[in-house]
Amino acid sequence: MREIVLDTETTGLDPFQGHRLIEIGCVEIVNRRLTNRRFHRYVNPGRPVDRGAVDVHGIEDDFLAKQPRFAEVAHEFLEFVKGAELVIHNADFDVEFINHELRRIDGVPHQIRDCCAVLDTLALARRMHPGQRNSLDALAKRYNVDNSKRDLHGALLDAQILTDIYLLMTGGQVSLSLDSGGESAANGASRADERLDRTGLELPVQLASADELLAHEALLAKIAKRSGRVLDWGGSETPNLAPPASAAA
Repeated sequence: MREIVLDTETTGLDPFQGHRLIEIGCVEIVNRRLTNRRFHRYVNPGRPVDRGAVDVHGIEDDFLAKQPRFAEVAHEFLEFVKGAELVIHNADFDVEFINHELRRIDGVPHQIRDCCAVLDTLALARRMHPGQRNSLDALAKRYNVDNSKRDLHGALLDAQILTDIYLLMTGGQVSLSLDSGGESAANGASRADERLDRTGLELPVQLASADELLAHEALLAKIAKRSGRVLDWGGSETPNLAPPASAAA
């Protein structure tokens, strides 16, 4: 199974007010293991970035003016994500911005869901942790994922953090590399693909001794006397219509 963990940064909050994408970061997972494949591009939005957005991600207009337009990287992006499941935190936000950019380009799908399935980790976290904060920072703290470098938001950094969170949320496995076999440093979790070699292993069966059997029978007799039932733990209980000894006394 191929999954792409994706995050974006933008000039503002609403594409319908003319805001645009400025950064896309993607991390590839295959069969719950990290590969070394990434997609990371800054793009020139052709408009200023709101100061409030700069305060969040720190990406300035002068830097973006030197970057390609989205139309110049769109085919490369679509080829990278095609056929995968996109894993996105608060997916509706990123998906709408991506769709808004795709609609500006002829000859490409205008809905990213035409190319990919989409999994929203925010919706998943709300089901798993109802009534709790489920922001990326809150989840990183809950799952002991290191986000100490996240002074500012960044698409690739946030996608990498979300990758570790997502793998822990959905099975306890921290990101592993297909190519290097290396393990990420999140929480020191054990590798899920390691298995004990049980070849030739025979588990001993310890039978009760004669003294233990006698003690067991004595205990059953004591329970039967107090409960008024003759116990047969190999099958059924036989009612004893005589009153218990304590009631007869």
